[in-house]
Amino acid sequence: MTALKKYDRLESTGIWRESPDAQRRDVLLSFGDATLIIRDKTDTALAHWSLPAIERLNPGARPALFRPGPDAGEELELEDGTLIDAIEKVRKTIARRRPHRGRLRLYIFTGLIAAIGALGYFWLPGALVRHTVTVVPESKRLAIGTALLGHMTRLTGDTCRSNLGVAALARLKARVLGDGLRKAYVVPSGPDGALYLPGGLLLLNRTVVEDHDSADVAAGFMLAAVEQARNTDPLEQFLKQAGGAATLHLLTTGQVRDDVLRDYAQTLLATPVPAPNVDLLLERFATAKVAASPYAYALDITGESTFEIIEADPYRGVEAPRLISDGDWISLQEICSE
Repeated sequence: MTALKKYDRLESTGIWRESPDAQRRDVLLSFGDATLIIRDKTDTALAHWSLPAIERLNPGARPALFRPGPDAGEELELEDGTLIDAIEKVRKTIARRRPHRGRLRLYIFTGLIAAIGALGYFWLPGALVRHTVTVVPESKRLAIGTALLGHMTRLTGDTCRSNLGVAALARLKARVLGDGLRKAYVVPSGPDGALYLPGGLLLLNRTVVEDHDSADVAAGFMLAAVEQARNTDPLEQFLKQAGGAATLHLLTTGQVRDDVLRDYAQTLLATPVPAPNVDLLLERFATAKVAASPYAYALDITGESTFEIIEADPYRGVEAPRLISDGDWISLQEICSE
């Protein structure tokens, strides 16, 4: 089978010489099995040239000059345009069908680079964040949380500091969460309910204490924020948003640039807080001995979207234990009055 069937009967004449010093001879040319057969006038085969190995010595010129390979002494001169085009096309076609070791290596190398790039793009940032989260000490978490709080209060207003209110908030935090939270703050505006910051800091919107009849609502938002933080570490959430460069900077220097903290503080205040898992949240209410219905109605006054929480309230139909004294509750409601 010839290289291309359309040329398997193509024949022509040419001038061939066996070596640079040999006499030029008129020859007959025909295609064989991926070869160019050179014969004399007696039909005796003088040479077989491999078509893929043939080289053109004068591209674009006529008559065309060919040789059977880089180091060959033979030379063939052709005037027939059809045969010249056939040789060019057939040898290129055969060359494309041959295995290309260099191309295979290129494909393997390109694939390897692509795989490394994909690994770096998709896996490495997440792995870097996870590793950083595990090695950052609690003191650094607190420093990051405190810095975020500072940037947030430029937008929300400074934390409310009524002495009696601050003490009442601390007692409510201790009653509901024990040591599960470092410190809680009330701010004049900003977060929709509550925000949990790295280092165990919690921000409550003043409406949580001022617009409701009992401390159960504030307690509910505390529990919801802590449960959400248990599902998604606040530091991990911050580092994912900050990016790989900021994460690597924290890991290697222990510092976070102030502009990164400022941008994240703005993002955090503008982003709705995800709802925690209802079943796990209800377990927290039961453990803390807090009624869940006041929190559910604070989220939706109709109770339609929070029906599941209301139905499973551990104190549905019965009076829940007191969280703080009436005096503390009044003080907490007036925490932003000074």
